[in-house]
Amino acid sequence: MIKQKPELRAYAMLGLVMLFWAGNSIVGRAVRGDIPPFTLALVRWVGALLILAPVALRHVIAEWDAIRRKWPVILLLGLVGVAGFNAFLYSGLHYTTASNALLIQALIPALVLLIGAMLFHDRSPWKQVAGVALSTLGVVIIVFRGDPMAILRLHFGFGDSLILGGCLAWAVYTVCLRLAPQVHPLSFLFTTFAIGAIAMAPLAASEAQRIARIPWKPEIFAAFAYVAIFPSVIAYFLYNATVANIGSGAAGQTISLMPLFGALLAAALLNEKLQAYHGAGMALILTGVLLSALANAKRAGN
Repeated sequence: MIKQKPELRAYAMLGLVMLFWAGNSIVGRAVRGDIPPFTLALVRWVGALLILAPVALRHVIAEWDAIRRKWPVILLLGLVGVAGFNAFLYSGLHYTTASNALLIQALIPALVLLIGAMLFHDRSPWKQVAGVALSTLGVVIIVFRGDPMAILRLHFGFGDSLILGGCLAWAVYTVCLRLAPQVHPLSFLFTTFAIGAIAMAPLAASEAQRIARIPWKPEIFAAFAYVAIFPSVIAYFLYNATVANIGSGAAGQTISLMPLFGALLAAALLNEKLQAYHGAGMALILTGVLLSALANAKRAGN
């Protein structure tokens, strides 16, 4: 029992991460008419850097030689997991429905297992594969509101392609975190966030005309503050730590919790009623995550 406590803590941390990331998607969708996507991403990473700087810079300076030796890996992780994923996500939310975006993001756990097998020959236990399948089915039930015929009305357009690109980028990031240099977590966060900010700068500059029309009201500042703190500094720190603890497959599967939290947040913040299909989908998602956790615990015990 004592040995399982670190894993229980890891899954609790991941639950918090998915809650923050579900909120990130809601914020990105809510402000899509006011804040251009690349501008939102740039402000997110610059804000996160300003928050991290007082505590992270001394680690970056002390470990600069190690960071410099591993710069290709850090560059890759910064481009795909910080710049790429968020650029695709915020852009896609301008063109696709929330239902399509949620369904496509539900592919991430399966993509993590697939890319892990392709790049590193990872072998996933059957319980983990079954867990991913159950969680994905739960997401489908929530997204399509328990109506199987809704699948026939699904339209895959430009925005959906952007979301899919983001999912691929995040799956690569999750799998390749094992290559990250053995430096202080704050050093890693700061350098990858810096790469994300640098990559976003020219893209945000291309939105200059739309930036000039941003309505500077309290809600805009609140959106900027939220995306810089909770889904960035806090969530990335916790996610990177748990991937190192329980592995990319198990950590990646908990992304299935985002639609669950999205439905709960929509009910709490947007007054959307929870229906019976929400309960069925949530039960399948949680069962899938539990199966994956059991598979991971058994592997750790061997």
